[in-house]
Amino acid sequence: MIDRMVLALTLATALGSGLIGGVFFAFSNFVMSALARIAPGAGLAAMRSINIVVLNPGFLGIFAGTAVVGGLLVLTALFRWSEPGSLWLIAGCLLYVFGTFVVTMAFNVPLNNALEALDPARAEAEAFWQRYLTDWTFWNHVRTLAAVAGAAALSIAFALQVRGPVIG
Repeated sequence: MIDRMVLALTLATALGSGLIGGVFFAFSNFVMSALARIAPGAGLAAMRSINIVVLNPGFLGIFAGTAVVGGLLVLTALFRWSEPGSLWLIAGCLLYVFGTFVVTMAFNVPLNNALEALDPARAEAEAFWQRYLTDWTFWNHVRTLAAVAGAAALSIAFALQVRGPVIG
């Protein structure tokens, strides 16, 4: 029973990490570039709107749920160290938890909060927006790579769990 649960949670965490990596990839690949191409006030307003609508049960459930389940899987893997895929499981979960979730909370969210607090009519708003685009996108690249790498490591862990121990 535990084996099936770990297997299912590993798959769910791999899928969650991949989904979030895909969302972040879209921002790194074209969303932020598109926002940079329009007038600063319009880009700033659009990003503020994105920051509001992203706080929905679908995104937050996958984003936070993947981190929570990942943390539980790390603990499970530490107690089941000799089982196939444990190292990959730990690596994938830690990549997601620290490289995606913690980076978001430590860097992207504070930048979003500063953007929300900014008065767009003030003279420094345009300069802030330019810094925001650079800084936010850098940290988004970090969390994109972490989520995608985490999904890959978790997929390897899943494959090794399904295959089971190799006796040779």
